[in-house]
Amino acid sequence: MEFAPFLLVRQHFPSYRLNDIPAAVREQLNTAGFARQLKPGASVAIGVGSRGIANIAAIVGTVVGWWKEQGMKPFLFPAMGSHGAATPAGQTAVLAKYGITEDSMGCPIKSALAVVDLGKTDEGITVFMDKAAHSASGVMLVGRVKWHTDFAGKIESGLFKMMAIGLGKFAGAKQYHAFAYRMGLEAVIRSVGRKVLGSGKILGGLAILEDGNHDTACVRAVRVEEMEQKEEENLALVKSWMARLPVQALDILILNEIGKVYSGAGMDTKVVNRSVNGEYNPWPDAPRIERIFVRDLSPLSYGNAVGIGMADVINTRLLRKMKKKPTYVNSITASTPAAIRIPVNFAEDRKCLEAFWPTVGKMEPKSVTIGWIRNSQDLTLMAFTENLRPELEANPQVEILGAARGLEFDAAGNLVDWLAE
Repeated sequence: MEFAPFLLVRQHFPSYRLNDIPAAVREQLNTAGFARQLKPGASVAIGVGSRGIANIAAIVGTVVGWWKEQGMKPFLFPAMGSHGAATPAGQTAVLAKYGITEDSMGCPIKSALAVVDLGKTDEGITVFMDKAAHSASGVMLVGRVKWHTDFAGKIESGLFKMMAIGLGKFAGAKQYHAFAYRMGLEAVIRSVGRKVLGSGKILGGLAILEDGNHDTACVRAVRVEEMEQKEEENLALVKSWMARLPVQALDILILNEIGKVYSGAGMDTKVVNRSVNGEYNPWPDAPRIERIFVRDLSPLSYGNAVGIGMADVINTRLLRKMKKKPTYVNSITASTPAAIRIPVNFAEDRKCLEAFWPTVGKMEPKSVTIGWIRNSQDLTLMAFTENLRPELEANPQVEILGAARGLEFDAAGNLVDWLAE
């Protein structure tokens, strides 16, 4: 097995990074007028999600501090459906992994699965809201707006989805995904989100937008009356910044890690061009990828290995780190059982590659095109086989770092990681 030598490359995306995030958050909240809706001393429930959002602890901490300065009594709650194994302790632990604790935020965290029934939508969907949040004087949501891994639309992941599946907790998540099976998830998100807004409990939201470098590029306070429109505008903007692989096709894509910290599906389907339902190359704007090899599971995924089923081959170490309960609960609740099917696995990276390179229709290993990335969120430092050099050199965003070199394996048969900095 002698592949073409690899080129270490760095992809440069335009940077829109905010230099002073707390100042930007405060400016947005000051101009939005959220506090004018409440009397001093009122309680404010701040919903926080569960993704690997850059600077999330600093952003949420600033929001909490701002509400205190307005004379209010803020508390945090996990705006999550089935994450953290759908348990109060598990969801609190997810927030803690991102640096969000009662001590660090200076306010209570109320994590529970109890919900309040807000009634039905016109489509017959029963809408739920976290009971602790509903008991507050008002609810504010803090979340990132980005593309969704399961579908394409004008509204995907963001504040509207958080109002539906996040605020609805496990009870809501199960029902909403069931309706989405026949209605489509965007239609469910819009319908449920409108019903939640109609409850009068939502004060507004803070939308977080990230650039292609996974830096906080923009924070925008969103008023209730403009939330649906702004959600569409914000999504269109972040899609224009989206990081992508710099080639049109690969025979094999190697990922060092998958995990919930990187994507709701473990790996971003619109980067690796896979469907959570098992379809290969469903996204026309993404590179065509024949085989995916995943080496490990992020420790920040708390054992949730959802997305494992989108790989063709994995190192057995990933399987050993998988915890069945959070993985099964998350996938079954989302109605995506294909996303947790167990792929072919070997205990050595070398064996994974040896077994799968012949499945891509090439007669010689040196003709196989291979890309190697850390995870589907970080597409800056990467490696590609030299047979892709012309395409890489033609891309103005790509910088080739030094001479090509052959793959290296350690004594255990695992790749020597060139992507670790």
